[in-house]
Amino acid sequence: MKYSFIVPVYNRPDEVDELLESLTKQTITDFEVIVVEDGSAVPCRDVCEKYRDLLNLHYFYKDNSGPGQSRNYGVERAQGDYVLILDSDVVVPAGYLQAVENELNTNDADAFGGPDAAHPSFTPKQKAISYSMTAFLTTGGIRGGKKKMDKFYPRSFNMGVRRSAYLELGGFSKMRFGEDIDFSIRIFKAQLRCRLFPEAWVWHKRRTDFRKFFRQVYNSGIARINLYKKYPESLKLVHLLPMVFTVGVILLGAVSLLGVVFMLMGCMALGQWLVVAGLSPLVLYSLALLVDAFCFYRSLHIAFLSVAAAFTQLMGYGFGFLQAWWRRCVKGKDEFSAFEKTFYK
Repeated sequence: MKYSFIVPVYNRPDEVDELLESLTKQTITDFEVIVVEDGSAVPCRDVCEKYRDLLNLHYFYKDNSGPGQSRNYGVERAQGDYVLILDSDVVVPAGYLQAVENELNTNDADAFGGPDAAHPSFTPKQKAISYSMTAFLTTGGIRGGKKKMDKFYPRSFNMGVRRSAYLELGGFSKMRFGEDIDFSIRIFKAQLRCRLFPEAWVWHKRRTDFRKFFRQVYNSGIARINLYKKYPESLKLVHLLPMVFTVGVILLGAVSLLGVVFMLMGCMALGQWLVVAGLSPLVLYSLALLVDAFCFYRSLHIAFLSVAAAFTQLMGYGFGFLQAWWRRCVKGKDEFSAFEKTFYK
């Protein structure tokens, strides 16, 4: 067997149903699916039973230990030459596995990953969140959309690894967040061949509302500092931009507020100038997002939501980054003591 899909899941049976349904439509059928239930209170065992006759499916239930350790659990039980790591909130197009096969036949790789996109059936909020994570104006298009990249670091929502290489590296670490980037860094440190498979893309739902999305990107900001503490060379200028954006928004907001105070005190000219100076950059950036998102989706509703999603994404990441920098780099705490509540539930 050449391929083993590994899917960790936590309290998301409906998502697993959609993912398994999409796997039944693959044009290449020589694969197995391993679903690892990570201590869910709402298990997906019944959902998996629906696909027993349609897929070579193996279901396992284990105590909660986080997605990274659940992937390791699944890989230890896999039979394929390659393990394909998917998050439970993705749906794969019918030609996904064929795209992987084509890339491997053209130029072999030890590890690889693909981009993500929003399915037409996704809700407006899901499409807006997808935009904020993939658009040039928010992330610079670095999350799998570029064909020419010096190094492509696969993410766990769509990642493939030669099983022998996976086991040689020891799988994912015990990091609660950022464990996929940690694994990708170790892939390159081991001098393994890793690249982007641009046609092996998935539909990625991400989060269903802005509150959950904020928490997700907030944790990503924390993870970036934790990765920096492990691999100082991994921190690049682009990783600082959400933090700079967050500080900038706060400062511009403070300037605008100061302008309002001056206006209330009777200094109308100075107050109006400060309000305009504070709000203008934010308004211009918002308009650029609005136009770009509208051109992509052709929906004014989604475009406005995309503006909100972009600010949520950048500032959520920025606040997490700043908190982690303060606790770990300034106060000198280790990962456990700094984030015991969120990393070690």
